[in-house]
Amino acid sequence: MDVKSAFFNGELQEDVYVQQPPGFGDPRYAGKALKLKKALYGLKQAPRAWNTKLDAELKGLGFQKSDVEHAVYRRAEGDSFLLVGVYVDDLIICGPDSQKITKFKQQMMKLFSMSDLGLLSYYLGIEVKQKPGEITLCQGAYASKIVELCGMTGCNPSDTPMEQRVRLVEGVKGTEIDVTKYRSIIGSLRYLVNTRPDIAYAVGLASRFMEAPSKEHWAAVKRIVRYIAGTLNYGCRYVSGKSSEQNLLGFTDSDYGGDLVHRRSTTGIVFFLGPNMVTWTSQKQKSVALSTCEAEYMAAAAGTCQGVWLSRLLAVLTGEKIQKFRLLIDNKSAIELSKNPVYHERSKLIDTRYHYIRECISNGEVVVDHVSTEGQLADILTKALPRVRFIELRGRIGVINVRQD
Repeated sequence: MDVKSAFFNGELQEDVYVQQPPGFGDPRYAGKALKLKKALYGLKQAPRAWNTKLDAELKGLGFQKSDVEHAVYRRAEGDSFLLVGVYVDDLIICGPDSQKITKFKQQMMKLFSMSDLGLLSYYLGIEVKQKPGEITLCQGAYASKIVELCGMTGCNPSDTPMEQRVRLVEGVKGTEIDVTKYRSIIGSLRYLVNTRPDIAYAVGLASRFMEAPSKEHWAAVKRIVRYIAGTLNYGCRYVSGKSSEQNLLGFTDSDYGGDLVHRRSTTGIVFFLGPNMVTWTSQKQKSVALSTCEAEYMAAAAGTCQGVWLSRLLAVLTGEKIQKFRLLIDNKSAIELSKNPVYHERSKLIDTRYHYIRECISNGEVVVDHVSTEGQLADILTKALPRVRFIELRGRIGVINVRQD
């Protein structure tokens, strides 16, 4: 559902005065200002006032705001429940009972002027297709605009978003390109990552050189766009399954010193709920690791933080107890380090915040297991892979051609 002129519903908590707008001024009160009773578009208080108003109305209808994710509301209705996701003035409503969803829509229409857009099909540039037992997410139209913006419509597509042995460093003076265009394309690509985890590493690597990009960096971006041009209709697929099979499973991986500028490693994290991938991250680590074990340990700590948040969010959504999750790592030294609470020579230089994983293991919130390198699905988020390996992992994490299927 969409709220019409949402910010006009916000009630101001402070006094705000504005000048009389040109053409609508009252000559009887020339030189006087107007005191606003409600928010207007353009006021810095308007977004906050609207959020406060919506929050109060939803709570008045019996909803509870999630402490884990403040944009999610839940209302229990006997054995059933209703979930509402909020993004400014757009509301996504879901639940097992369609009649209760219809009733809630009618309640909201009495409170605000709203448009019922029906079954979710398009949201924030993401194309949503719902079939019995399956949902697909794609940004095909948005991806086409990126290719057109780069002037590469009709180009020869590439099989992977980045060459396997590419080495990007800071550019040499005199080789700079159009910085504004480079940053614009990178920003667009980063939004495309919302449904395309297969380009997360390549886009993240190119994002590190936005301050002063060179021709080599632009060539790397063009390679990503060429890959997108050949996979415009690719996206994520989510299939339904038995509730008993909806367990949270995470993979964490890391390269070692892959950043040639600062010698930092890259963390890759991917989480599955049952057979479906729900979150993914490819990010440069905040400090330099002194060994492969340390780099993997830091990635595991970041994955643990993500897993704990996800498990708590799932508990809020389902109304059940917080369940522990599994975390798979392909480095046995990092696993032993995470399970050993005793002072260790190998970990004395590791920042204390990364030892959070030890506390979670001792509290029974996470179970850490080993996975072979071949079974490490987060590998696609840490480095450029050869074509065969890349295509294999792309399919295993659930990125498919949604139009073809």
